[in-house]
Amino acid sequence: MSERRLLRVTGPEREDFLQGLITNDVSRAPIYAALLSPQGKYLADFFVVPDGDGYLIDVAADQAEDLKRRLSMYKLRAKVEIADDPRPVTRGTGPAPDGAIPDPRDPALGWRGYGVGESDETDWDALRVAHLVPQAGAELVPNDSYILEMGFERLNGVDFRKGCYVGQEVTARMKHKTQLKKGLRRVTLSGAVPPGTPILSGDGREAGVVHTQSDGRGIAYLRFDRVGEGMTADGAAVAVE
Repeated sequence: MSERRLLRVTGPEREDFLQGLITNDVSRAPIYAALLSPQGKYLADFFVVPDGDGYLIDVAADQAEDLKRRLSMYKLRAKVEIADDPRPVTRGTGPAPDGAIPDPRDPALGWRGYGVGESDETDWDALRVAHLVPQAGAELVPNDSYILEMGFERLNGVDFRKGCYVGQEVTARMKHKTQLKKGLRRVTLSGAVPPGTPILSGDGREAGVVHTQSDGRGIAYLRFDRVGEGMTADGAAVAVE
């Protein structure tokens, strides 16, 4: 998977260091998690996997340098080291090779390997649409997305009992004190449209955006108060499943 990169975090304070920064409980690794801004907005999502005397961080390649920079910024005097790891990332939905881990987001997403096995020919867009799984560069937008609207609780990407982390206060408030007014939903479309196409409600108001699509279905980010009959995107009929 050339679109993924690995970072490796080592040092005697590695667990405490990550625990104070990311959305999930490092003691339960392997986990899926995110790094947020102090305002609670998504910056990057990744997998944290125990690896001997360290942790591997499996992150989108185009987010790796920024994530490494941000982690280094938070390091201060913590006894940790953050370095690149050259092993390739593989994934599949068939039999898992020795040393692979189950994808912690959803059993349907198969396995992930680090220097083991070969990726298979799974149609990942179709699988993501079927299970409403967002992806960096598509549904997940740095400095814009909120992880609860993106389904991170359902995907085991946030822990509300682990204690403080960057952006925790905003995330906890969204969980306990507000009802989400926006979020991801799976939709059907009468025809394919470019990712990012606005969805219009029956009365012509903008109701959301279409993202990943496969075989007449798609992932859409929607304003729930504008969802209803007669929605369209660039002329294609749109309906929430």
